[in-house]
Order: sequence, then C-alpha cells, then structure tokens
Amino acid sequence: MRKFLVILASLSALALSGCGYNDIQRADEQVKAGWSEVINQYQRRADLVPNLVNTVKGFAAQEQQIFTQVAEARSRVGSLQVTPELVNDEAAFKRFQEAQAGMSGALSRLMAISENYPQLKSDANFRDLQAQLEGTENRITVARNRYIKDVQEFNVLVRQFPVNLTAMAFSYKPKASFTVDNEKAISTAPAVSFDKPAAAK
Repeated sequence: MRKFLVILASLSALALSGCGYNDIQRADEQVKAGWSEVINQYQRRADLVPNLVNTVKGFAAQEQQIFTQVAEARSRVGSLQVTPELVNDEAAFKRFQEAQAGMSGALSRLMAISENYPQLKSDANFRDLQAQLEGTENRITVARNRYIKDVQEFNVLVRQFPVNLTAMAFSYKPKASFTVDNEKAISTAPAVSFDKPAAAK
C-alpha cells in the first residue's frame, strides 16, 4: 500500500509539472513580486508629499486650493486596501489606477506653483525634494512597465492549451494590468491656471 501511494504521488507530481501547474506558480509569484515593487514606489512618492507640501507652503501659503487637492488625493491613495489579491479584482485595480492618477495630477499642479515663485525654485530643500520626486516617478514607470510585462506573460500562459485547463481547475484567471488610458493620464501633466497671478515673495 505504501509503495502504491509513493507511485501515485510521483505520477501526480509528473502530471502537475507536465500540465503547466509549476509554470503558473512561477508566473504568479513573478506578478506578485512585480506588484510589490510598484506599491513600494508609489508609497515612496506618498511619503515625499508632506515634506514637499510644507516646503511649498513656506513660499506660497496662499495656494490653499492646491494644498487641499494634494491632501485629498493623498487621502484617497492612503485609504485603498492594497494587497496582492487586488490584481485579481478588475474593479479594485481600476480604483487603484484612478487614485494614483489623481495623485499624479495633484502633484503636477503643486510642482507648477514653483513657476510663480522664483525664491521657491531656488530653495535648496525644494530642489532636493523635486529631484527625489522626479527619481521616484522614473522608478514608478520602470516598476509599472515590469509589472505589465509580468502580467502579460502570466495571462498568455493561463490562456494557452493545455495550461488553460490547469488554470481553470485551480481557479487561476487573467490578472488586471495598467490600461493605455491610465498610462496616458499619468504621463500627461494637467493644465494649470490661476484666477490671478501670484506675486513672488
């Protein structure tokens, strides 16, 4: 009986490896790792926001509307329940994209304020925070692109025959990814206008 169970276990292992089960596991873990990196970079950006806002306030305290928009955008991002499972929920993933796009737009408007305040543009602390933000945005782009590639590989895998049969048996479905519309919204700086020009301090 024991020998029979060993043989059965061996045959099951061979069957699982031959039907793509191990490939699905590898691809799924790759997507999770890619998603973690995306979240890390978005968190890095969110952590820069309070210092950036405080620095700008020191030179442009009257721009309260922009500060409110940034605070609201950061609050929306912070209220999201971001877990590895989010990539399996298309609606939740869309809400995540919208919140991050809102944060990108609010930050773009905040950074545009510096054009009206020469002293702010020349402040060393502001320039350092601006450089950190630009570096973080670049890291977000790289992490997002890697994630998109990982998701693409996973989605192709779980749709291929005979792996798709294994995927169906174990309830693996294609994962959500960043959309073209979202990429466009994130990469396009919003138009900024003020009712009246602010005087430099």
